[in-house]
Amino acid sequence: MFTLSDERPDDWWEVEALYDTCFAPGRTLLSSYRLREGVAPVAALCRVARDPQGMIGGAIRYWPVRVGGARALLLGPVAVHPTAQGEGLGAALIRDTLARAEELGEDRVLLVGDAPYYARFGFERLDGVVMPPPTNPDRVLGFALRPGAWDGVTGEVTSWQQEA
Repeated sequence: MFTLSDERPDDWWEVEALYDTCFAPGRTLLSSYRLREGVAPVAALCRVARDPQGMIGGAIRYWPVRVGGARALLLGPVAVHPTAQGEGLGAALIRDTLARAEELGEDRVLLVGDAPYYARFGFERLDGVVMPPPTNPDRVLGFALRPGAWDGVTGEVTSWQQEA
């Protein structure tokens, strides 16, 4: 049994260790990491799944980005420890945080991922939204937290720190 809670500042390194366990060694070289450099994650959407002993078995983070000047949230990374995979933790973290993002008044979420997996949460391929290279355009997915939130939103995805 896992419990979802807000990521605390002192969880940072345990979450990073989880990401190191779950992802390839060069994960920080991916284009999505360049968009995160020097930008704080959205703390209200950074969540962890803890087991009864308090160990982190899953984690999710979100980062503000711009898409052609419009604000969006970049979901990721989301990870579940290999010993806890298949228990629905990833899905629980995604559903929980999408609901929270909507409550916070956010409009749209962006991610780079596997379309068949994320389609079950309502994510769809985004035409005209360009992640920094080398990103496969078929893996650029979006979710509208409000009807029509992605309508007319196109262009390059840039860091929140860059001027629109």
